[in-house]
Amino acid sequence: MAKKQSKRVGGRRGGLLRALRTLLVVVLVALVAAPPLWVLIYRFVPPPITFLMVERAVQGHGIDHRWRPISRIAPAVVRAAIASEDSKFCRHHGFDLNAIDKALQHDARGRGRLRGGSTISQQTAKNVFLWPGRSWVRKGAEAWFTVLIETVWGKRRIMEVYLNTVEMGPGVYGVEAAAQRYFHTDARDLDPAQAARIVAVLPDPLKWSASDPGPYVQRRTGRIDARSGVVREDGLADCVFR
Repeated sequence: MAKKQSKRVGGRRGGLLRALRTLLVVVLVALVAAPPLWVLIYRFVPPPITFLMVERAVQGHGIDHRWRPISRIAPAVVRAAIASEDSKFCRHHGFDLNAIDKALQHDARGRGRLRGGSTISQQTAKNVFLWPGRSWVRKGAEAWFTVLIETVWGKRRIMEVYLNTVEMGPGVYGVEAAAQRYFHTDARDLDPAQAARIVAVLPDPLKWSASDPGPYVQRRTGRIDARSGVVREDGLADCVFR
């Protein structure tokens, strides 16, 4: 009798271990396969919502998000974004190693606010697929999604998704919502100065205002507007406009 009970217990344990191994394999396959599939879907389908939008909505900011294809966004906005956020956007493959190194050196000195070294590609990966926060797990996932969107989407689609999902004010996501909120116009009708002012608040859109800019935002707007001219003259946005 004791031997039979032992066999039954051993059989149940063996069955449980096999079930756990199967579950682990399924989870691992899902973790490997899900991100590429997710990225492939968003290559053609506009991302409907992001984790940040949900978090801000819970905080009471609401969600003003209006998708526009890049063909209906003023080229001045693209140039302003590159001038402000990522001057090497058309030249790198998702990561600007020099910017990352400078950011690490700056943060290591512990002076002032933390400095970001993220490219537009990295910001898009973070905005669309990941949760807010600073952790090594999230940074690793961000790097993986950055590689995927650079490979599957290409630069034009990355810029299109970026300009449609980036936070541009409390509850304001994407350039169309920002254009309507701050200038009462369509994204395709923004002039260079308006584009520069919208982009100028991107580092801290909850603190800085495009509709009522303080001295710092005004100075930053002027610098971005001037750099946008360089972006145009040097063809630094050609990968988006081709």
